Amino acid sequence: MRGHGWSGHRGRGGWQQADLPSADDAAAWFAGRLPDGWFVENPRVTVDREEIIIVGALPPLEGEFADDASRAAGEAGRISRFREDTRDERIEIARQAEHRYRRKVAWGARIGGTEQLFTTHSVPVMTRLRQSERLILDTLVDSGVARSRSEALAWAVRLVGEHAETWLADLREAMSKVDDLWSRGPEL
Repeated sequence: MRGHGWSGHRGRGGWQQADLPSADDAAAWFAGRLPDGWFVENPRVTVDREEIIIVGALPPLEGEFADDASRAAGEAGRISRFREDTRDERIEIARQAEHRYRRKVAWGARIGGTEQLFTTHSVPVMTRLRQSERLILDTLVDSGVARSRSEALAWAVRLVGEHAETWLADLREAMSKVDDLWSRGPEL
């Protein structure tokens, strides 16, 4: 975040990007903070300007299952049990992380082929679209792909994310190099 640590001031739209403390160490902080035995490996920690999502892998299920549907039901049940059993402690850890990083915290778990997120945040994003872009959203709504322009835009963003992940990863890497150069630059 270009060396602007958290200043404690809020803009009209909430915490401004320059006000946010760096969350570069979030994965390490959660790895050290989480109770032993929750996950079989360090959790996947994803950070953006508004939210930190922690998704951990649970131990595999034991025993045989009649089919894939039965296995998926067992995995969903194990995730549900984990969610209930760890609720109070997850809330306390999230409270500490929200204070440290000034972002909301959401949780998830995965086991086998099943992954569930708990209480993730939906953040409004404002944009201006020209008529040709609005017509695309309206086509998605009229065809039943989405219920609203907002849902159609979210669908389009997910689709781009799925099909451009390599390009987006390269872009994120390049941005981190720019941030590094900014941090090493001269003070004005």
